[in-house]
Amino acid sequence: MTDRRILAEFSYELKPVIKGYNRRTLYIDLSGKKIESKPVSDMMIDKFVGGKGFDLYLMWHGVKDDTKWNDPENELCIAFGPLCGNTSYPGSGKSIVTTISPLTGIPVDCNVGGHFGPYAKFSGWDAIEIQGKADEEVIVYIDGDSGKVKILSAPDKETNSHILAENLINEFAENPDKRQFVSVVSAGQGAENVLISCLNFSFWDKRRKVARLKQAGRGGTGTVLRDKKLKALVVKYSGLKGDTNNPVDLETLQKTGLKLHKEIEEGDAIQCRMREVGTAHLVEIMNDYDLLPIKNFKYGQSDEASSLSSLEFKKLFTQGLPDGCWFGCSLSCCKAVDGFVPRSGPYKGQTVSVDGPEYETVGGCGSNLCIWDPKDVVELNFYCDTYGIDTISFGTSCAFAMECYEYGILNKERTGGIDLTWGNADGVFELIHQMARGEGFGVIVGQGVKRMKEIFARDYNADPKLLQDIGMEAKGLEFSQYLSKESLAQQGGYTFALKGPQHDEAWLIFMDMVNNRIPTFEDKAEALHYFPMFRTWFGLQGLCKLPWNDIEPANNAETDEPAKVPEHVQNYVDIYKAITGKPMDKHELIRQSERVYNFQKVFCMRMGKGRRSDDIPPYRAVGPVTEEEYLSRQERYDSLLQSKQGIDPAGKSTAEKMSLLREYREDQYQQLIDAVYKRKGWTPEGVPTTEHLQSIGMDLPEVIEVVKRYL
Repeated sequence: MTDRRILAEFSYELKPVIKGYNRRTLYIDLSGKKIESKPVSDMMIDKFVGGKGFDLYLMWHGVKDDTKWNDPENELCIAFGPLCGNTSYPGSGKSIVTTISPLTGIPVDCNVGGHFGPYAKFSGWDAIEIQGKADEEVIVYIDGDSGKVKILSAPDKETNSHILAENLINEFAENPDKRQFVSVVSAGQGAENVLISCLNFSFWDKRRKVARLKQAGRGGTGTVLRDKKLKALVVKYSGLKGDTNNPVDLETLQKTGLKLHKEIEEGDAIQCRMREVGTAHLVEIMNDYDLLPIKNFKYGQSDEASSLSSLEFKKLFTQGLPDGCWFGCSLSCCKAVDGFVPRSGPYKGQTVSVDGPEYETVGGCGSNLCIWDPKDVVELNFYCDTYGIDTISFGTSCAFAMECYEYGILNKERTGGIDLTWGNADGVFELIHQMARGEGFGVIVGQGVKRMKEIFARDYNADPKLLQDIGMEAKGLEFSQYLSKESLAQQGGYTFALKGPQHDEAWLIFMDMVNNRIPTFEDKAEALHYFPMFRTWFGLQGLCKLPWNDIEPANNAETDEPAKVPEHVQNYVDIYKAITGKPMDKHELIRQSERVYNFQKVFCMRMGKGRRSDDIPPYRAVGPVTEEEYLSRQERYDSLLQSKQGIDPAGKSTAEKMSLLREYREDQYQQLIDAVYKRKGWTPEGVPTTEHLQSIGMDLPEVIEVVKRYL
């Protein structure tokens, strides 16, 4: 056992959760080694609900307008939501992490699985708020069995998450049989050196006898943790029961959950095959529809993509285990590659268990880099996780660097000898290991696309316009892994997302491009209002999105609004009422989200972003930047010039056609902005109006004060 010193200790009364709430939050100041409990008011519950809402409310009052990510007052907040931790309804184990992002400078939020959130909630807290910087490496330990919170010294030599999490679980569990009652939040040595980092939330897999990891993946959360000299958070809670949330109506909660369990049992094998391959089932679907990112989002389809299909990953994933990241989730999508042996880096030749890869990792670390060996993707997945690096930002950043290498902006002299030609997995391995070591060109790539654009223009005389066009970031956050060129709604879904281009706010490609269900600007605006609101709700409650629409009732296609999966919407209404006892219908569900969504919008404005100029995508997300891109879809683009713009492409050069297409598509995007802002109740510059804030009940004086600066 590691020799630890107690630097601070706080005792609190253990009390049961009532109707999904503890009505208190945990505040920790690492600078002053202070620990205290804060009350949760009725106003917080009524306007901010829980989860991401509590995170943002606490952060708002903890930071200043000019707080930077590495200032001591920046907060790392983790909250859980009133529905979090119930074991009756699948997908109910989520935590939501927020902080001021090192990449964007504005609040970033991440929805993450694992056992930490439910255990911390049942230990007595609705949210954890961490501020300040320790003067030595520390661990925060929440003992939910004894009612104590401690700040402990952390002389541990190990930092990387797959080992650190296991070490800490073994240390804080009373005995090996109780390891499943301990969970750890950590970030590896990569997070100490780069900005494209993540946090790892553990859950002990008693069948595999390993600590498995789920990621709060976007925006540099791990970098904030390590900047605070916080090595890990540890929680222990061993009192979990089926009614620990103390719901008002346990019978309805259980009945609703059983109905979904039955749908999963009957439908998963013929719908998304989550139990077999998790989200990797999307790879061949995206490739078939020309949506799989290839060569930094130049293309959406490749014959070689078959080597990354779910059939190939099924061969690697261990089958037949209940792979849920929280108890009671029968969707079992958390697939793992067991017995994997890396061929590079510090764990070369060792046997490890790798969580994933998920679809986003396959797209980012596979197809987008033209790495077609699934085992190489698994290895990048493993090292990203244990080093604390976000696979999405890593993949998109590497793809940008590889395209710059293709164009001669980079060469071996500038990369320190690394060959970044497409498909060179060994070069990408070297980048990630350099990130972990804090040396070489890997550290530059690890600053993310936005900063690479600045460096390449300044130091290598690269064309800033080209870099802007091909640099797949917005607001400073790298794009996740779907090709949006042919879906205007998805372009907006990415770039309107408050934290930056992440698919978890609005994934509308199929509705827009494949099924053509939202043909007009007004239709798209309505979808870009509703779906971000609905998805925000999961982050307020502590829920996973996947049980909503990755498994559907057998008759869902026959409903009036199949994209919304109305039966499952009603399920959420029913379980909310069953746990909290508060009134709810499908309209109030959206209003709950709208209040917090607009609060986050104003929070972004307060921190210097969040208006129209910040909602513009790189052109690569909108249309073809290079002639080779245009020519790869020439028949499609020529036809669109004729049908949409009334322009005969005959006799025109490719450059002329590209210019005409670009003018049209950029104008279409501007019209989309107008329609979406109007629907959301915002001004043409993207500022929520005071009238709208009043109508949704988010007209708090401090919010109105910020808005008035921009009206």
